Amino acid sequence: MELVDKDLKSIQEVRLLLKAAKDAQKILSTFSQEKIDSIVKAMAEAGMRHAERLAKMANEETGFGIWQDKVIKNIFGSMGVYDEIKNQKTIGILKEDKENKIIEVGVPVGVVAGIIPSTNPTSTVMYKAIISIKAGNSIVFSPHPGAKNCILETVKIISEAAQAAGCPKGAISTITIPTLQATNELMKSDNTNLILATGGYAMVKAAYSSGTPAIGVGAGNGPAFIDKTADVKMAVKRIMDSKTFDNGTICASEQSVIVERCMEQKVVEEFKAQGAHFLNAEESEKLAKFILRANGTMNPQIVGKSVAHIGKLAGLSVPSNARVIIARESKVGDDAPYSREKLCPILAFYVGDTVDEVLEKVKEILYHEGMGHTFTMHSSNEELVKRFALHVPASRILINTPGSLGGVGATTNLFPALTLGCGAVGGSSTSNNIGPMDLLNVKRVAYGVKELDDIRKVAQNHGGSTSDCCGGGVNTQLVDEIVKRIMKQLI
Repeated sequence: MELVDKDLKSIQEVRLLLKAAKDAQKILSTFSQEKIDSIVKAMAEAGMRHAERLAKMANEETGFGIWQDKVIKNIFGSMGVYDEIKNQKTIGILKEDKENKIIEVGVPVGVVAGIIPSTNPTSTVMYKAIISIKAGNSIVFSPHPGAKNCILETVKIISEAAQAAGCPKGAISTITIPTLQATNELMKSDNTNLILATGGYAMVKAAYSSGTPAIGVGAGNGPAFIDKTADVKMAVKRIMDSKTFDNGTICASEQSVIVERCMEQKVVEEFKAQGAHFLNAEESEKLAKFILRANGTMNPQIVGKSVAHIGKLAGLSVPSNARVIIARESKVGDDAPYSREKLCPILAFYVGDTVDEVLEKVKEILYHEGMGHTFTMHSSNEELVKRFALHVPASRILINTPGSLGGVGATTNLFPALTLGCGAVGGSSTSNNIGPMDLLNVKRVAYGVKELDDIRKVAQNHGGSTSDCCGGGVNTQLVDEIVKRIMKQLI
């Protein structure tokens, strides 16, 4: 009987997939914008046609979320993204600036490694494949083991649709034997040009440590501030809609609510009226034990689960009509589980005596976890919005909108994306909602607009204008030497 090592087999599979992806990308790089666009359209339409079936598969396999909401995610990740990028120029000459005599040329990065999480598996595959092909790249996926089957089926559907539209075979593929060794091989291989990582902290950290250029996103932990100028009823509705959408599995969803003391009673009453269940101190302590694992990471037992399931898990008596669980909190840190990211219908509730206290608490929460990700604010005070925008360490400042849907661009005019950059403050290489333009490089053709004599004159004029304060006229010989040295380096 032949024994085959699973890890070795998975590594060999990755090498073969990358070889095929590299060969396919060479063909893709010869395609016109029109050809690429026709392929992307076919992929998006296939994703939409199978949106419901794939949503049910993802829900059944992972146990996360609500399949009806996952249908919306799949439509968003396919046709929603396509509608935004269908007229976007990504191939060949992107722009000609005749006035400044610069031509910009798009260049695909090559082979993309797509790391897929279990929380939004099918929609993220559609989205990443579409933006990769749109930029002229091929992509090899690394599926989360807990969502392997629905991811493989999604890749099969969109790759077959792409090939039917003329895409080379191997341009869209996935690891079928998901192991840690396979993912490491994918990220570290010389045939991988860029990693597009969506997942937990450890996975994103590994992507940035791989030695391959990477775009990764860290944890979300977005606070929501309800200001006294807000429409409280609408603010609460938006937060409740956001936190219950797919049972809170989108990383931009609100994780805590913060209000001023003068607004506390009004906001609490409105939350209760709209189906929120506030825990008492004993219940809060009970549930806190289930939010984090012993290693300090989010407990997968609560991720994407309903209020009823979470209540049963923690032994709580929760009303049958409760939509969200809320626990009062004052602290932030590893010893305050409610202050952390909770991808489920659980919210922390903070109260500050003043707006200054609220701002400091928002910053404290994000600096502990979620730096650079998302902050939501409900207010009609534009000056206050600007003040928070200047000081809050978040890349997305969302105003009067549900956090989960606003962050991904569904209810805002942000680019529609399921990978949300957190910027340098969040350990990410970009703060963008990631799109095709993040997956290509730009060559610039620059025509000469000045001569050496022009540069010399500028330098001399500059030197002459400072003669009074510098103790004399400009040393023209020194200027000539400097200019020659600069021009020699440029040439």
